[in-house]
Amino acid sequence: MKPQPTADTGGTPDDTTATIETVFRIESPRVIAAVTRMVRDVGIAEELAQDALVAALEQWPRDGVPDNPGAWLMATAKHRAVDLIRRRENYARKLAEIGRDLETTAPPEEPSALRDPDDIDDDLLRLVFTTCHPVLSPEARIALTLRLLGGLTTPEIARAFLVPEATVAQRIVRAKRTLATKNVAFEVPYGPDREARLGSVLEVIYLIFNEGYAATAGDDWLRPALCEDALRLARVLSGLMPKEPEVHGLTSLLEFQASRTTARTGPSGEPILLKDQNRTRWNRMLIARGIKALSRADATTTGAPGPYALQAAIAACHAHAYTYEETDWKTIATLYGLLAARSPSPVVELNRAVAVSMAEGPEPALRIVETIAAEPALRDYHLLPSVRGDLLARLGRTAEARAEFERAAALTRNERERELLLRRAAESSEISEISEISETSESSESS
Repeated sequence: MKPQPTADTGGTPDDTTATIETVFRIESPRVIAAVTRMVRDVGIAEELAQDALVAALEQWPRDGVPDNPGAWLMATAKHRAVDLIRRRENYARKLAEIGRDLETTAPPEEPSALRDPDDIDDDLLRLVFTTCHPVLSPEARIALTLRLLGGLTTPEIARAFLVPEATVAQRIVRAKRTLATKNVAFEVPYGPDREARLGSVLEVIYLIFNEGYAATAGDDWLRPALCEDALRLARVLSGLMPKEPEVHGLTSLLEFQASRTTARTGPSGEPILLKDQNRTRWNRMLIARGIKALSRADATTTGAPGPYALQAAIAACHAHAYTYEETDWKTIATLYGLLAARSPSPVVELNRAVAVSMAEGPEPALRIVETIAAEPALRDYHLLPSVRGDLLARLGRTAEARAEFERAAALTRNERERELLLRRAAESSEISEISEISETSESSESS
């Protein structure tokens, strides 16, 4: 790695700090996963990753950003892990192994004949299964894994679960403490144990992708690195567990969603809504992969389709429509009804309302929204007033629509989304003013 001094690149200390924060957010899951393999403790691994971040904040503004900043963070964290292990007498044997791992020459590859075909040869996925250990509650498993592997902050996780930030923070702290006190090993689960953790693992991968697909906070609407990590994990898992229909269902869903990524933002990073997207920019290869994965899910399902397979079927309806007008909204509304019965939640109902509005009109959809408006989980959920604003605008109730869009803009913590919502509010205001002028004109003429 060759340092690139800040002065040479024309950057400022603030620019370098922003670069460090961005790089760490992208690379920290891989660093934590790799270091956990070494120290066998996720809490300590996260601390060592943070130490590497501090070292970067001290050195990069002075010496310049390395050519490969991710490798720099990884090497720094690993060397600190070696130092920690060296101080522990009972880790003497492990020190020799780790020292060999740090050599520039890669160790000889294990003969394929000696490998367990069910082994998970992926640090990130291995860590997902480890942090989804049964000693933790389902909520704690998901919160901890999203924090460590998804790179999500406590507020972002709280928003994903629609719960207070303090609740999420307590879950994460308790989860780390439990893993340490129970001496949970960094191990590969097999058989029934792996199947028991599967539900949590799928939910974690799904939530990581969602955060990348529509970021909870920040200046960017998309975080492509998170989408890529989640999709890769889903693909690895589908190869690892080929007989699990929901694994294929989740993989299919993510393939379909990822196919739209390049069409979801404009030249300046502004969000482009589904109806305005240029569908020729949708990735047809990923759509084909999604169709294939959905076929696998159907082929391995013995009963009713699961939640991920149903969502994948909804995404397939969008993928098969070459224009927004060709979308089969009636089928999508039906599928959302099945999803609501299979996995009831106010968010699913909100999505169903959107589909119903397209299939039957805004009036019946607004009735659905009104039935869930008082749900505590949706109290600070910005998409509730956003959807309600859209329905009111389509009904010609522009003043009410403007108020809803403004409320949604106040609730979101994503700058790009806030700009979009404020623009919708301004458009509603303009329509309202035109309507008032028209009504005044008609009144004057009649008098």
